[in-house]
Amino acid sequence: MIVYRCDLCDEVRDCAQREIDHTEYDICSECWNSLLSKLKGKGRSNRNHEIVALPTSPGPESPREPSQSPFPGAPVTIYASADPVN
Repeated sequence: MIVYRCDLCDEVRDCAQREIDHTEYDICSECWNSLLSKLKGKGRSNRNHEIVALPTSPGPESPREPSQSPFPGAPVTIYASADPVN
């Protein structure tokens, strides 16, 4: 504790440097305790961090038809759909 002027009550007291939102303030213990009591219960609640098990994803889908290599000289199979490209 160092004797400074409190940034909240503006009186010369034994103040401690406190960091709030990455900014350091000189706050006496009386102001700090009243600030803590005002802020108690504010903000996010501390929940139990539970482990959530997700179901395993199925493996890659098996092809509808077994892939066969075309015979030499056989016509090429063309697959088309009526869906637009974009």
